[in-house]
Amino acid sequence: MDGNPIRTLPLLRPVDFNLIDFGGVGDGVTINTMAFEKAVFEISKLREKGGGQLNVPSGFWLTAPFNLTSHMTLFLAQDAVILGIQDEKYWPLMPPLPSYGYGREHLGPRYSSLIHGQNLRDVVITGHNGSINGQGQMWWTKYLHKVLNHTRGPLVQLMWSSNIIISNITLLDSPFWTLHPYDCKNVTIKNVTILAPIYKAPNTDGIDPDSCEDMLIEDCYISVGDDAIAIKSGWDQYGIAYGKPSRNIVIRNLVVRSNVSAGISIGSEMSGGVSNITIENILVWNSRRAIRIKTAPGRGGYVSQITYKNLTFNNVRVGIVIKTDYNQHPDTKYDSNALPILKDISFTNIRGKGVKVAVRIQGSKEIPIRNVTFNDMLVGITKKKKHIFQCAFVEGRVIGTIFPAPCGNFDQYNEQGKLIKHSSFYNVTDIDYEI
Repeated sequence: MDGNPIRTLPLLRPVDFNLIDFGGVGDGVTINTMAFEKAVFEISKLREKGGGQLNVPSGFWLTAPFNLTSHMTLFLAQDAVILGIQDEKYWPLMPPLPSYGYGREHLGPRYSSLIHGQNLRDVVITGHNGSINGQGQMWWTKYLHKVLNHTRGPLVQLMWSSNIIISNITLLDSPFWTLHPYDCKNVTIKNVTILAPIYKAPNTDGIDPDSCEDMLIEDCYISVGDDAIAIKSGWDQYGIAYGKPSRNIVIRNLVVRSNVSAGISIGSEMSGGVSNITIENILVWNSRRAIRIKTAPGRGGYVSQITYKNLTFNNVRVGIVIKTDYNQHPDTKYDSNALPILKDISFTNIRGKGVKVAVRIQGSKEIPIRNVTFNDMLVGITKKKKHIFQCAFVEGRVIGTIFPAPCGNFDQYNEQGKLIKHSSFYNVTDIDYEI
């Protein structure tokens, strides 16, 4: 008996279709864009009847970018692979994102995502762990050689949409950010694997919630060439004007890796604000940084009410980073007096081994960091035993056992909440990038 029997595809909508019925050919050579478009058009007619499901069977389905529709389920069967065509002339151009200004990598329009949707409701992308493969090698090479004229597109991007579920699929080799929900509400991302080479795959972030609210990301594995997750909300004056924060987001039960950047990031584009974020039960392994918040003068906005719980670092260069001088800007028109607010950030039950610097919190006189709490931290350090909890312009408290020993910026409390020692200083700069 076959050890991997073909699984029957579940019917998740009142009506389902098969891509083959619209002329799809899964040979990895035939371009299936028209088949996808025809199928989506048929499903768009069923909105009043509960929508439709498009089944993508086993095979290699080469396509240019295509749009989804509301009340649609895209179901990828086991061994189904949607392949992005490796020729940018097939990728439509779109206006730049309004909260990013005139463009991110280049002025003017940007390439579409491979799978795209705008102003949608009730969209599901799921399957028996089928794959969406952006075949990003062409894009990475052209970007690194500076021969692209427009900003690269994500692999999957949904904009101004709500009631989204993305589950039980694998996303591979995105040209740019992999999964980019933009100004979306009520989004669940669950049991998703996201992979890209850990080197020379620039900006292949795993999941970038951007001006999103009411979102759950759980039970995912991410190993990519940039941040595994980066919560964003717009860039400098454009993000301030757009004014849509990322808030009410839970990220839990993840295994992530980022050799180039960080496991879980907030920013640096956070000008619309980021608040009420819970990040828990996270393993970060073989990474440059585990947890990072990054911002700069000109960003404006705020990062507040951020809760980290049950974090494990394994072979990480820097465990926790808060950085306030990440000075990349869309243009020279930003207001240098638009200073972000960073406050109310807590870390509870932090464990690790093979970490070079446990904590590096770099506030500044312009951008002090307020009310940071560490509660129960034990991080095993490689090599150097001193100067591995670094601080500048930060205030807060530590509770209970903290190893390595915290810098003097924090009030110290015992596990019963009794004050043991007041902070000895606040403004001293104690940052050493040599370690």
